[in-house]
Amino acid sequence: MKAVLRLVVVGLAASCGLLSARSTADPVAVRYREGVVHGLLVLRSLDGEVLAGGELLQVPRGDRVTSRMVLTFKDGSVHDETVVFRQDRRFRLLSYRLVQKGPRFSRPMQVVLDGDGPVTVRHTDDDGEEKVESERIEVPADLANGLVPILLKNGRPGAPLEVSYLAATPKPTLVKLVVSRAGEDSFLVAGQPRKAHHYVVKVEIGGLKGVIADLLGKQPPDVHVWIAAGDAPGFVSSQGPLFMGGPVWRIDLAGPVWPEPAAAGRPSP
Repeated sequence: MKAVLRLVVVGLAASCGLLSARSTADPVAVRYREGVVHGLLVLRSLDGEVLAGGELLQVPRGDRVTSRMVLTFKDGSVHDETVVFRQDRRFRLLSYRLVQKGPRFSRPMQVVLDGDGPVTVRHTDDDGEEKVESERIEVPADLANGLVPILLKNGRPGAPLEVSYLAATPKPTLVKLVVSRAGEDSFLVAGQPRKAHHYVVKVEIGGLKGVIADLLGKQPPDVHVWIAAGDAPGFVSSQGPLFMGGPVWRIDLAGPVWPEPAAAGRPSP
């Protein structure tokens, strides 16, 4: 029955066309300009197992910022995401590059978007063969790849937020991210309580593609992001898959653990 349903849906998609018209929103206004950042990250499963360590490296040059997040897994797998964006009055993505490789990723891939050029996706199919998908798209002004935590920092708590997102499925596909506020959550730092705004990011595929996703059970799970409350908002944690159909993992800020005792001139663990 499921196979028959799949054939019916695919046939319907082919006859009607997969690309549906969608409107885009204005880019998010800049309230807090991004500066130099070197953050330490840890990736865990939902049961607390440490899977990877990583870094967030961010460097501004004029009104342009290059932000790169690298996660290196214990088995050698790598998630490497780089975004270049402009921050004058509003945030605007200029280029994007994503590399996912290693056994942690069921479909190793590389995604490249440079300006208004075509989106190129290199991926390995189920038979182990490398495939290349290249498609020229009209890049939306509100494209948010690699920028979601930054946009949430600059949004006003409680205000609705909808942005565009380029999903590599592996065919390049534009979807919409709809952000809602889920209240405030408490967390501890050295036993002291802190507050974070909790946001839920829902992927809306839209049009016939959305119908197909629902029918085939492939609707992506919601992503959760926590932004520290207060006059200086900042990323605290996120929870969601790193790739289509992947498991839900959690990214947290990490602190250093020194291998040598304080007597050797370093802080104790």
